[in-house]
Amino acid sequence: MSKPLDGVRILEVAGWTFVPSAGAVLADLGADVIKVEPPTGDPQRGLKNMLNLADDGPNPFNEIPNRGKRSITLDLANPEARKVLLRIAAVSDVFLTSTLPANRAKLGIDVDDIRAVNPTIIYAKGSGWGGEGPMADVGGFDAAAAWASSGMGFKMTTPTGPLAQPPAFYDLQGGNTIAGAIGIALFKRERTGEGSVIDVSLMNVGLWTMAPDIVSAPYGAGVMKVDRTQPGNPIANWYRTGDGRWIMLVCLQADRYWAELCGVLERPDLVDDPRFVDAGVRYENRRACVVELDAAFAARPLTEWVERFSTFTGVWAPFLDFEEIRTHPQTAPNGFLPDVTGLDGNVFALVAPPMQFDGVHTAPAGPAPELGQHTELVLLDAGLDWDEISAARDAGALG
Repeated sequence: MSKPLDGVRILEVAGWTFVPSAGAVLADLGADVIKVEPPTGDPQRGLKNMLNLADDGPNPFNEIPNRGKRSITLDLANPEARKVLLRIAAVSDVFLTSTLPANRAKLGIDVDDIRAVNPTIIYAKGSGWGGEGPMADVGGFDAAAAWASSGMGFKMTTPTGPLAQPPAFYDLQGGNTIAGAIGIALFKRERTGEGSVIDVSLMNVGLWTMAPDIVSAPYGAGVMKVDRTQPGNPIANWYRTGDGRWIMLVCLQADRYWAELCGVLERPDLVDDPRFVDAGVRYENRRACVVELDAAFAARPLTEWVERFSTFTGVWAPFLDFEEIRTHPQTAPNGFLPDVTGLDGNVFALVAPPMQFDGVHTAPAGPAPELGQHTELVLLDAGLDWDEISAARDAGALG
């Protein structure tokens, strides 16, 4: 079965995770994504040691944002390399970049440069801080431009200091945002014949995820931090089990599920307890309600609660560790963690992008390529002949 983006060619001049992860999603959906790397490679290739992974494990910093692409090497500081890049741009649908504005101008790869050879190309750029303003030319990783600058890091600060951001937390959300914007731009071009210039910033992605806090900030008493000992709704809260694990309840229609929950907890006495008979009085007595529920959940280990909650009609879930996600009953049937065979022959799981079309699981298009693995093939596809490729190599354009 064909994929939604079969026949679309994307030329990517980007490094790290944020912008390349957009290319990875588009590759999984069928696009031919050509990753342009400097002769030394994307710096992501060297980050495996940050996770202390076994030698035979994949490098997630490379495999996640670069799976399924074709890699070519170009030394864009070399004028001959720019000529080669423009040949590829001329036959591409999208130009995708994380290059800062000053460097785009210096290298001759800004919007007008690329559109000089392809007037309707979609030009998509990802930035740390936005395309305008005094920080437009400042680099920004997601931990600074999103986590720290959106209020999330402040909200996730404990008495001992801020919590660490999970790796690529906002990068991957931002990559999906770019991928979606490119899809919309392709639709617009199909309808109007006009290409778009797309700008997605990590700071804006971070602000979007924290929108309820940001919008309400001028009208509240501070950060919207939930105190689990006195929540607005005690059954939209999290509880510790007897073996130190946690269960999340999300029963927003509290009165609908209160009696059923009390039955699961083997506390029928709480149903008609005058302190808890409806949502209003449970709110007034929320501390006491949490104390009762804490005691109930502490009476059994997580495995027993999972069994007892299996028929509960409200929304709930245990807090899973990363290994348990692999055996979650929804993971395999929905293709959330498909296997990929790396170039070294080792098989590992990658997370599928969070969209499916026509009932077909969206799986990675393949592993991340070796540095420069497809250079000659890509250049031949772009219309260069072997003499031109040899001349470019002799000039140092290919690294």
